[in-house]
Amino acid sequence: MPCILMYLLSIQLVKKDEFCTKCLQTDYHRMSGGRQEEFRTWLRDDLGRTLDDIFHEHMQELILMKFIYICQYDNCLTYRRIYHPPSQPDDLVQPGFFKGTYGSHGLEIVMLSFHGTVAKATKITGDPNVPAGQPTLEIDLTRPVRLPVLDHLQNIDELTRLIMDIYDEINREQRLARSEEEGASVRVEEPLQGPSSPTKPKARQIDVQGELKPPDQQAFALPDEVMARNEDYPRSCRLCFYGTGLIAGHGFSSPERTPGLFILFDDDRFGFIWLELKSFSLYSRMRDKFQNSRPPSPEAFDEMLKAMQQWTT
Repeated sequence: MPCILMYLLSIQLVKKDEFCTKCLQTDYHRMSGGRQEEFRTWLRDDLGRTLDDIFHEHMQELILMKFIYICQYDNCLTYRRIYHPPSQPDDLVQPGFFKGTYGSHGLEIVMLSFHGTVAKATKITGDPNVPAGQPTLEIDLTRPVRLPVLDHLQNIDELTRLIMDIYDEINREQRLARSEEEGASVRVEEPLQGPSSPTKPKARQIDVQGELKPPDQQAFALPDEVMARNEDYPRSCRLCFYGTGLIAGHGFSSPERTPGLFILFDDDRFGFIWLELKSFSLYSRMRDKFQNSRPPSPEAFDEMLKAMQQWTT
């Protein structure tokens, strides 16, 4: 793949109802000999799969759709410069680019960046559901999660309870904040108070016995009902946080954020459990070295992220 840090290949997706349904009905055996070979090469080089791996009907549809999109827009590609995310001394890990597993969509590349008390994983390569440029994960670094003992962790109901308790707490805080803002707007006749110091965000580290220290490694195993296409994930982790993942229908229709669990395994690997989908994504750091990819300023990087989200809107 070309140097992804210098430019981004953005496939302009069309809505499902605009897509040629006849194309979706074209299976491998009806392709011409040259197109069959092109499809096999693409499977091997881009997805790391063979025809024997595609045994599920839904997987066949998604992979064929992705191949047709690429072929259809082969001559009208758009290239845009992207920057390597800047780093700060208090970042959980070094920001950068990671390869992630996305079920039937195969491997995709995301960019992990830190923004104060929030971490974001932005898609660099997309798929028919969520295209490139969208924040696939948003992690609230003020909401650490201490995992239950291993026996309880393997029960999806226990993990769901932990995550949904945080989800409900966030909703309560947001409602309270809105109520306070509405109350302040009707008290304009009251004298203004002097400027108050901004509230400091909660510490990222977990409070252990009154001291702010990173916790010990926690034993980790996926709940029995969570699907993982890659079983070779670490069996211990360093930290966990509440987060949300972006899901959508084909053609990026009806996008919504759904609660989940972010798992930091080590400096080079993290994972995310999509509770609603009962699915697990594992992300591994890319080792490629890229030159002249640093942003000229943090503001330039933030502006780039904003522009990325508008590529498909």
